[in-house]
Amino acid sequence: MKQTHEAVGQGARGQADSVPPALPTPVIATRHLVDVTMFWSTTGGGVRRYLMRKRAALHGPTSWRQTIVAPGASGCGMVDCGGVPLPFSGGYCLPVRRAHAARLIAEQRPDLIEVGDPYRLAWAAVDAAQRLGIPAVAFCHSNLPAMVARLAGGAARPARRAAEAYLRRVYRSFDRVLAPSAAMAAELLEMGIAHVEQQPLGVDSRDYHPCRRDPELRDSWRAAFGLPADARLLLYAGRFAPEKNLPVLVAAIERLGSPYYLLAIGDGLLPPRGRRVRVLAYEASETQLAKIYASVDGFVHAGDQETFGLSALEAMASGTPVVVRAAAGLAELVDNGAGIAVATAEADEWAAAIASLFDGQRETRIRLARARAESLDWRLVIPELLARYEDLLSGTQHPLTRRTERQFIAA
Repeated sequence: MKQTHEAVGQGARGQADSVPPALPTPVIATRHLVDVTMFWSTTGGGVRRYLMRKRAALHGPTSWRQTIVAPGASGCGMVDCGGVPLPFSGGYCLPVRRAHAARLIAEQRPDLIEVGDPYRLAWAAVDAAQRLGIPAVAFCHSNLPAMVARLAGGAARPARRAAEAYLRRVYRSFDRVLAPSAAMAAELLEMGIAHVEQQPLGVDSRDYHPCRRDPELRDSWRAAFGLPADARLLLYAGRFAPEKNLPVLVAAIERLGSPYYLLAIGDGLLPPRGRRVRVLAYEASETQLAKIYASVDGFVHAGDQETFGLSALEAMASGTPVVVRAAAGLAELVDNGAGIAVATAEADEWAAAIASLFDGQRETRIRLARARAESLDWRLVIPELLARYEDLLSGTQHPLTRRTERQFIAA
């Protein structure tokens, strides 16, 4: 049963005057998960946040422990596999020594391996899994065919076909392929990758909560950026990368004019620029990030390749209404009226959608968005994920996760 943020606090206060509960019996970790990914950067990213949320959950009463193998990873339970810096990637590195990485993974003696990218580390993880005779899971966090097609320009179609053929080749070596949205799962199935399951990401709806709204933070933005008292602040949070379509947001804000402003928080070589745009430095603290989400008037994301849309979900949990592109994972997050989805990249349509955030449906959207976020709380999502791991180790499949190709495509 879900508890509200207030109920959790009341419960904690109520226990102070009662007999202290018995200490729980410690759970001894009997399963070892090794998470492997090249999507690891000092400036965050959705994959890193997912892995760290999983790590926090596994410190609780579960029978699992986790080791992370990634370029630049450091600290307890972390292994740095090295890599070559990738230009224009937002701080990612590409491991090139497959045998070295496979040896590092195998040395951790895992019971199961999960891989968060389809590149060199994916092949190294397959090598390690085969050497140890254990299952390997691939989590599809990025839409490689769409990304390659965008980069290829006029040769988009053959480039996309080549990327799809590559994914078929790498993913056929995994026991299971997880996709965070029905749209991504359907694409993988249409490529001929049969062993696909939809596994959403999540949000901590207690950390990201409307109560985090901070009027003093808004005042500091007004002072720092010279904003008027009636400014309507729209937030984009994420990498400053071409596939995020940030110029669309800039153009929409320019069309709207006063009192609309775009705050962009993140990192990358292509930050948005404009008279009504203000760029904030990357924020590593989730506590501060939660305040930012809750203190703006709206959240906007024009990316059309998002396999899930973690930042949009965090805004929804924070009580901030969202406007997103009606594509891929973002569209699914708001498909129950929890936000506004824009079908095209036309700036006029985005301007109209942003303006409508302040109409009579605002409170309804906020309520529906918050409900959607609570249904995807990490406290629900992580146990579902661990059940998938247990199913793999036992050679079975949980009945709730068994979906046909037709169901995926219809979703």
